[in-house]
Amino acid sequence: MLNKKYLRVIFVLALVVAMCEGLLSFGPKNHTPEEEIANTICHDIDAFSQYISDTLQPAILSGPSQNWQPYFLEARKHYKKIEWAAEYFTYSTARLINGAPKTEAELAGQTIMQPSGLQVMEEYIFPMPDTVAAPLLLQQTAIILENLQLLKAYFSNISIASWQIFDAAKLEVFRIETLGITGFDNALSRNSMQECAVSLEALEKVFKHYTSSNDSIQSLLHKSVAFLLANKSFNDFNRAEFIREYANPLTTSIELLRKKLNFTGYQYNRLLRQDVFTLFDSNAFNADAYSPFINQENKAAKIKLGQILFTETAFSGNNKVSCASCHQQENAFAENMVKHAAIKGTGSIDRNTPSLINAALQPQQFYDQRAETLESQVADVIHDPKEMNGNLNVALKNIIASGKYETLFSNAFPEKESIDSTSVIEALAAYIRSLVKLNSRFDEYMQGNDTALTSEEVQGFNLFMGKAQCATCHYMPLFSGVFPPKYITQDAEVLAVPAKPKGKIIDPDRGLFTTLLHYNYYDSTRLLEFDHAFKTPSVRNISQTAPYMHNGIYETLEDVMEFYNNGGGAGEGLQVLNQSLSSEKLNLTPAEIKAVVAFMKSLDSR
Repeated sequence: MLNKKYLRVIFVLALVVAMCEGLLSFGPKNHTPEEEIANTICHDIDAFSQYISDTLQPAILSGPSQNWQPYFLEARKHYKKIEWAAEYFTYSTARLINGAPKTEAELAGQTIMQPSGLQVMEEYIFPMPDTVAAPLLLQQTAIILENLQLLKAYFSNISIASWQIFDAAKLEVFRIETLGITGFDNALSRNSMQECAVSLEALEKVFKHYTSSNDSIQSLLHKSVAFLLANKSFNDFNRAEFIREYANPLTTSIELLRKKLNFTGYQYNRLLRQDVFTLFDSNAFNADAYSPFINQENKAAKIKLGQILFTETAFSGNNKVSCASCHQQENAFAENMVKHAAIKGTGSIDRNTPSLINAALQPQQFYDQRAETLESQVADVIHDPKEMNGNLNVALKNIIASGKYETLFSNAFPEKESIDSTSVIEALAAYIRSLVKLNSRFDEYMQGNDTALTSEEVQGFNLFMGKAQCATCHYMPLFSGVFPPKYITQDAEVLAVPAKPKGKIIDPDRGLFTTLLHYNYYDSTRLLEFDHAFKTPSVRNISQTAPYMHNGIYETLEDVMEFYNNGGGAGEGLQVLNQSLSSEKLNLTPAEIKAVVAFMKSLDSR
């Protein structure tokens, strides 16, 4: 047996060990990378909130107005530190902090979103502070603070996963490419490059949990920040170089590391595929993302059937008009007419015929956005009294009677015993979805071919993305109004296009206003900001689709550029109160306009 002396020693040692363990339990815990990143986000949210409460609000309330601008710019930098996380995890809340400074219509939810946040404030602080607007500015800071608390509650209580962090980080780089360097959310202060640098510095903190200090991602982030800060001039910034030499390698490295670490999770049905390396990958965009059909079986057979139905005249009331009558393949599936003649022989259809190439990459169809799917668009055109004036049931009888589609239908829909109208519409929509062509010389240049574009075309791209302000509505790389990088919503703008070239009366077509009015959710007085608003179409293949605008009044791209250079309809003297396009002149020189036109022509599909 052990004597009492040894027992006493063992007891003391055990007590010491227990005390040490107890003390260690009060020490810092080992957090996972996800927890550390969430803590950093919460810390940055607190810092942003404190800055607004302790610095920005007092400056607005009682400080000299000349201090508003630097204090406001610092507040924007605080937001940029958390933008990558806020926009990804809490998109609706982020919009209230830094959303577009205009009323927006959420068509899917049939809701009207009023503007709030930093971009609203900017309009009263730049180019000169509006001291009368102090109460409004304070109101906006209160909205921001309230939503920052919601952000804090989210990241304090909801676990985030590494695969989500990598996805969010990659989307933030895409956001910088498509929005940040264009001045989208700082249209007046033009502090774009500095803000983008802050966003990337925030990602440096994120990736330190997954990489070493000399890792390729950290190196690329450091070099990207240095490039941005060394080239702060908004008009002179070389966006083509930044995207090709910095952004593309960075997003590629992020995706490679995600794959290496095997971070996988929920696969979203997004337009921009989750596993892309760059925005310019050949398969970056999913043409079926907006399709109502989950089942994609027999896709090739459906496309083949739809292609033949596309030229079928039985859909029209006079058996003479097909889809191909207006959407002509040789004209990028558009038509070189102001407006197509109405089917009954008098007058014309309501609007210029748009291209169907890449139409699948839009969440709504028609200039007024009234169709949620391509299937709805197809049915609408067939039944429209001016366009085809047809009847699907009558057309179906004629199609069945012809006997020439039986094998095509059985191959496309083997599970169906007979041909029905749903199958007809699905096949036509499947064919239109096959018309996605993101293979222009511009795409080849962005994929690394230095000779794909001329120096003038590269200059035109930089102007398009910068001084000319085209890319703040025609978002790269789709160059349409589908909003990146999540591509959920689609913009509509009031340009105040005149009824006639050089005219002083706005075109009578009320566009999106009419669509919203038909919802019967709102009276017309709440919709006036959308009066004469139209979907922002893509400028891809634009050299083949003249004439231009929803009413086809401009014959050349030079005419279009002159309209924008003058500040839209309001800039040309039209009396319009709700133009969403800035009425300020762009002051583009003839040589600069020529370069922008040259760039747009490089967007033709091949």
